[in-house]
Amino acid sequence: MLRSYALNRVLQSLVTLVLVSLVVFAGLRALPGDPAIALAGAEADDTAIEEIRRSYLLDEPVYVQYFSWIGRALQGDFGESAQTGLPIGEIVLSRIPVTLELALLSLLFAALIGLTTGVIAAVRRGGPLDWLGNGVSLFGLSIPNFWLGLMCVLIFAVGLGWLPASGFVPFTESPLGNLQRLIMPAFVLGSGLAAVLMRQMRSSMLDALNADYVRTARAKGAGEFRVVAVHGLRNSLITVLTILGLQLGTLISGAVVTEQIFVLPGFGKLMVDAVFTRDYPVIQAAVLISAAGYIVVNLLVDLLYSVVDPRIRVSGGTA
Repeated sequence: MLRSYALNRVLQSLVTLVLVSLVVFAGLRALPGDPAIALAGAEADDTAIEEIRRSYLLDEPVYVQYFSWIGRALQGDFGESAQTGLPIGEIVLSRIPVTLELALLSLLFAALIGLTTGVIAAVRRGGPLDWLGNGVSLFGLSIPNFWLGLMCVLIFAVGLGWLPASGFVPFTESPLGNLQRLIMPAFVLGSGLAAVLMRQMRSSMLDALNADYVRTARAKGAGEFRVVAVHGLRNSLITVLTILGLQLGTLISGAVVTEQIFVLPGFGKLMVDAVFTRDYPVIQAAVLISAAGYIVVNLLVDLLYSVVDPRIRVSGGTA
């Protein structure tokens, strides 16, 4: 049954990825103006424009352009940047580790803060800790990333001088320097997700703690710690896993703004720079890769969800 459910989800993800590639390809072709002129530059002569048109297959039918592009993309060949002339694959590979490290630190921060405060708020429902947790989560949901990032730079970098304001140092060169430059961006990026996780965790824990199996466990003499950690927390995480997968899109979009504020050479900054310079091949590749990453993560969350809750794969496998 698990194999049938997994195959069904994989097929759905592949269909979604094909549709996304069509939207990305058609979206850029729908932009006003001639792509060849945009790539060659406003001052380019007719010969250069025609050369650009031939090299990017812009003189071929649209379906030929699409199958050529997607065929090379499946082999890891996204073409060359129109601005630098470097292979797009190499550019992306040099930028993705920065964004992945930032995303992982943000997820770690969000999970530690959000899940912990959510459990405490549910256990201490109606008390001061519950009010405090809800207040902090509302603050995290209400504050935009760009404003919080600027305030962090102003306070911790400019005012107190505790942390660098911007830049990036690879972990292999200086672990401490790497952490110093990523702790503020990770806090900014993870604060909104932590607030979402806190509220969802609190709601799920309240439902779990009021369930019949929890009352039965308490009636049998189970300690409060075992009731909360084993019976309540374990069943509450089922919903939280889905929230984590759905929030990946927010994490990616937030990374674009955060990397711009802290001048991090990540994938998000690459996308912004490509838009400003009208580097269409890079834009096309970046959007496709980010969409594929989102789809893959959601697929993994669905599979993990089915492992945690067998009812999901039973209903999904028979659908």
